[in-house]
Amino acid sequence: MSAPGESPAFDWLAHRAAVLPAHPAVEFGAEVWSFAELDRRASAVAALLLGAGIEPGDRAALLAANSNAFVAAVFGAARAGVQLAPLNWRLSHAELAWQVQRLGARVLLHDAVYAAAAAAVAAEAGARALSLETAREDALSLSAENWPGTWTGDFILMFTSGTTGRPKAARLTFENFFASAAASAFNIGVDPADRWLACMPLCHVGGLSIATRSLIQGTTIVIHPGFEPAAVNRALRRERITLLSVVPTMLARMLESDADPFPEALRAVLVGGGPVSRDLLERAAARGLPVLQTYGLTEATSQVTTLPPADALGHLGSAGKPLFSIRVAVDAPPGEPGEILVAGPTVFAGYFDDPDATARTVRGGWLRTGDIGRLDAEGFLYVLDRRDDLVVSGGENVYPAEVEAALEAHPAVREAAVVGLPDDRWGQVVAAAVAFEPGAAAGWDDLETWLRGRLAGYKLPRRWLRADELPRTASGKLQRHRVRAWFEAGP
Repeated sequence: MSAPGESPAFDWLAHRAAVLPAHPAVEFGAEVWSFAELDRRASAVAALLLGAGIEPGDRAALLAANSNAFVAAVFGAARAGVQLAPLNWRLSHAELAWQVQRLGARVLLHDAVYAAAAAAVAAEAGARALSLETAREDALSLSAENWPGTWTGDFILMFTSGTTGRPKAARLTFENFFASAAASAFNIGVDPADRWLACMPLCHVGGLSIATRSLIQGTTIVIHPGFEPAAVNRALRRERITLLSVVPTMLARMLESDADPFPEALRAVLVGGGPVSRDLLERAAARGLPVLQTYGLTEATSQVTTLPPADALGHLGSAGKPLFSIRVAVDAPPGEPGEILVAGPTVFAGYFDDPDATARTVRGGWLRTGDIGRLDAEGFLYVLDRRDDLVVSGGENVYPAEVEAALEAHPAVREAAVVGLPDDRWGQVVAAAVAFEPGAAAGWDDLETWLRGRLAGYKLPRRWLRADELPRTASGKLQRHRVRAWFEAGP
């Protein structure tokens, strides 16, 4: 029990389990967990962590596929007072081990799917692999107010790549996620029967936000293992889905998968990660998909602005206006392009153990996103370019500097330049221009083999170009726009 005068922690999950015990909380395939069941499963994960000697305030990593067990791990860590870092399973073992070490995580939680990978990563990182399969509901029994988690302060450590190529861990708090869920509720409303389909990776902030939002709002998250257009379309028509989050390439593939209309029960399709073309908007509207274009980023706990369907064609290319409690500005004269700034309760608490990067990113209460945009006279935001030449391929962020560093570590490579090129299927693909050392005999197959052991598959270049030297300014800065023009000019 709490000491007299102390306020017990407000455990989100315990509240939902008490108020809506039988309401479906998580659906994954044939498994349906009520809030009461999710509460029990999360307690089992909390007990697993505490029983392994992990203490409140410690950090743990999670390597798991999309599933109901992933959600239980997130809230179980919260209940144990442990800061959790969901890891991107698409990264290489070396990349994952670096992240575990960077955080000083003592354990790496994992599911059965990634048991072998977790064992290898944990061994390399000097951490302990801990299987979610061993979480037992009867391992430890405590009432909600006696669990050590306070449900305040740091909650999730979400890695997001930086311009140097080394990822940084954004400290996202319980307050951040609560404010984001409230802003979403004010934006599109909440129906007790809402069922939000999560087909994006839960290890990304966009996917994880669906889980936290659904818990806070007392609605249901329906989880798919990944994005498969036919499966998503089938779920929309047969499983009473009311809300969906995708990126533009996913939306296009859904429309290409079949020609059938979509049900009126679908209240909103949130599309982020890039602008939606007029053709795609019109095709979606004709099929009954109410598209809401959005702009967001990890450091702002996902969604920042939204463009409703009624404004979509009248403000083509816009990401809309800020959600409630969020402020957006552009560091430039009115109407001119400049850096997008964000303020409000969804802005993160800073980067883990990196005060210098935090100070550069948050100044005077404003998050400097590094993205370039403009605000029109009506306050609609237009995102003109991703930060620092970011390549967005299939919804995954690829930072050129990271790929360039891996290429330049090859003994045959003198220098490399990486850019993103338009692609109908993936939005963008990675392209690399390479200047080889004199007399080097390496070819593209050699470089691909080299990279596969160092980077995730989606970061590998799909197009290559040999250059004698790369274009630079007088100060030595790489001119990526000229490299991009080389590719666009063709052979």
